[in-house]
Amino acid sequence: MQKILVEGGNPLKGKVRVSGAKNSAVALLPAAILAESKVIIEGLPQISDVDILAQLLEEIGGSVSMQGRTVHIDPSNMVSMPLPNGRVKKLRASYYFMGAMLGRFKKAVIGLPGGCHLGPRPIDQHIKGFEALGAKVTNEQGAIYLRADELRGARIYLDVVSVGATINIMLAAVRAKGKTIIENAAKEPEIIDVATLLTSMGAKIKGAGTDVIRIEGVDSLTGCMHTIIPDRIEAGTYTILAAAQGEKVLIDNVIPQHLESLLAKLREMGVVIEEGDEQLLVQPGKELKSVDIKTLVYPGFPTDLQQPFTSLLTKATGTGVVSDTIYQARFKHIDELRRMNAQIKVEGGSAIVSGPVQLEGAKVKASDLRAGAALIVAGLMADGVTEITGLEHIDRGYEQLTEKLTNLGANIWREEMTEEEIEQFQNS
Repeated sequence: MQKILVEGGNPLKGKVRVSGAKNSAVALLPAAILAESKVIIEGLPQISDVDILAQLLEEIGGSVSMQGRTVHIDPSNMVSMPLPNGRVKKLRASYYFMGAMLGRFKKAVIGLPGGCHLGPRPIDQHIKGFEALGAKVTNEQGAIYLRADELRGARIYLDVVSVGATINIMLAAVRAKGKTIIENAAKEPEIIDVATLLTSMGAKIKGAGTDVIRIEGVDSLTGCMHTIIPDRIEAGTYTILAAAQGEKVLIDNVIPQHLESLLAKLREMGVVIEEGDEQLLVQPGKELKSVDIKTLVYPGFPTDLQQPFTSLLTKATGTGVVSDTIYQARFKHIDELRRMNAQIKVEGGSAIVSGPVQLEGAKVKASDLRAGAALIVAGLMADGVTEITGLEHIDRGYEQLTEKLTNLGANIWREEMTEEEIEQFQNS
């Protein structure tokens, strides 16, 4: 096991390129199951979640060839192999195998998904959609069993706006008979990305990116080539890093429109941001002033950027209130930031951040992916060295994080943990 060490206080400057979108990749790879010939996806991030999904595709008979950031998937010999446990437990997005396998094989057995521990994130809206399409869904010995004689289009209203449920229902519905209408659908760019892939495969989808998606089922889908969109959360993380500790940072391969809520808040704080077609130039202002944020479904402020943004607020003058309406348990990073001298208190679903304070290096633990990003932001601002464990979370979603930050001038490196440190980590 490894840990990351960050020596704070070094200014960031230069250019960083954003990788392909993690939250698209984890849906695009299972979507390839629906085709009956080769699917090529370009621009994938080189992260552990992608590796696990590729292995799951091979488990059910797919031929998968990774060539750098391009994957070739031949799904022609895939079978509806049960995936009850094992790798399924390592990431939450394994639930997309439910919709994809149900769409192609009319049956699936998938273990309950794993991933970051962010409190209850039920899949009831996914199941509601599958049942509306004609599937029988049961929970047997910790796995979800889905069976259907045939899938028929239906009108499905999501009680909660859910990216996962929207995509999963799309995957099942594209090969159902008749028309499916998903109402109160999520609007995230990743949904448009998945719909673009499915359309290239021959699916008939209208309205992706709006709150009503219409799908006309087809009998079969064919392979295609698809290029993934840039990762807006990685881009947002580097934008926050540049605001926190940058001199002048150019962020390349980004779609600025995907980050409008974040950019608006950063400008409100006093950060200077210039937008290009696919670039952001970020320079911190003379003094950062605190702001309030509330996470909302897209196009509102992303819950995935709440934690890194909380770290940035410790440098700002005044008091900022951070409210998370999506995952109220997403405050496990607060205790770690307090170890670094942050002045933060949690009240209900909000964190109240007082600043500015000089953070101090400390030994901290990443409890989930975006908490890890928050601790990196804090470590770069802190006085002294910050030691971060829990890298398995960070490596799930950020490609070559230490290398990219080193290229920007950060003093950040990885070390192997001692046996004593590993034991302490496992018992903490």
